[in-house]
Amino acid sequence: MTTRILHVLDHSLPMHSGYTFRTRAILRAQIAKDWDVRGITGRRHGAKGPDEEIIDGLHFHRTPGRPATGNALMREWRDMGAHADAIDRLVRDWRPDILHAHSPVLNAMAAQRVAKRHGIPMIYEIRAFWEDAAVGNGTGTEGSPRYWLTRQLETHAVRAADAVAVICEGLRGDLLARGIDPAKIIVSPNGVDMDQFGTPVPRDPALAAKLGLEGADVVGFIGSFYDYEGLDDLIAAMPRLVRARPQVKLLLVGGGPCEQALRDQASASPVADHILFIGRVPHDEVERYYAQVDILAYPRKAMRLTDLVTPLKPLEAMAQGRLVAASSVGGHRELIEDGITGTLFSPDDPTAIAQALSGMFADRGFWNARRATARAFVEKERNWASNIVRYEPVYQRLLTRPDRARTAA
Repeated sequence: MTTRILHVLDHSLPMHSGYTFRTRAILRAQIAKDWDVRGITGRRHGAKGPDEEIIDGLHFHRTPGRPATGNALMREWRDMGAHADAIDRLVRDWRPDILHAHSPVLNAMAAQRVAKRHGIPMIYEIRAFWEDAAVGNGTGTEGSPRYWLTRQLETHAVRAADAVAVICEGLRGDLLARGIDPAKIIVSPNGVDMDQFGTPVPRDPALAAKLGLEGADVVGFIGSFYDYEGLDDLIAAMPRLVRARPQVKLLLVGGGPCEQALRDQASASPVADHILFIGRVPHDEVERYYAQVDILAYPRKAMRLTDLVTPLKPLEAMAQGRLVAASSVGGHRELIEDGITGTLFSPDDPTAIAQALSGMFADRGFWNARRATARAFVEKERNWASNIVRYEPVYQRLLTRPDRARTAA
């Protein structure tokens, strides 16, 4: 009998984010193994559409209604309750064998209510701790009462789950420090769907001419513009980098909360004409911009979020055959071996960024070998087609545990 897995999500396709792309990769890989898979999103899924839809071959259900308003705690409690009710209705109708809840913690709490009611095992997958993500995007403060409360909720959800998956060793280490049983935790690292990113497109000369990149050394960043990404440090590094490499250009593709501040900073730079903002581009156009870039730069700032969590974008760049240079925060060190698969530089240091990038441009002799080594690492270690096997023994253990007894709906 085919195993049915219901993924409990914050948001999904057609929205585009690292969160939705990881979800797509997981669901696609599980479907390829002939598992019956669906997802249900909470009220923070902001894309318009029907309450049930199939996108890119993936089956999604939506929690009806708009996000609640008012006091933050009451708002989140109401949204969690609505999400739990929607999950419960779907469980009664579709009868999944496993609930696979993904962070933030409100999803785990909603799924846990339903799992307990129906006797269904639940795995909780943490992509980042909610309290640290809030600090990273500027909506929270480390050490505040809200931060403390969210951390307690996270710990409680982990203890209540039947199994826990984390995306990196940094998150696993933090849970172990909280006293969580290591036998309960698996690491399911970020990976790349090689069918999606594994075939780099050739550089488009017409696009290069349109952007003014002909003959340029191109540094690029493609992603979301959050403060923790350190793009202000990258822009601050440009005058020194231009002095060393007069033909260098910085290509910034994407958008986000810090976009206007970054545009203002770039406009005031003495090398403003070397900094190009493209804005957001359709997802099916992203590879055309990857192809314009010589080195993808990821200058993340040093903080708990970046030390604990591994990003997805450097892996996608490696799969595209691009060189990567990144700050030496913990999340990057888990992905990138300095001098082997990429170049690491000190975080929060524009001078270090400029020196690392100018050094890479000055010596192109290693480029082809490094590209090949980095791509081979992704294919072998961070390919979703192989990563997905990490879930199988956990699912099997949960489905065959002696105390499992589904409650009648």
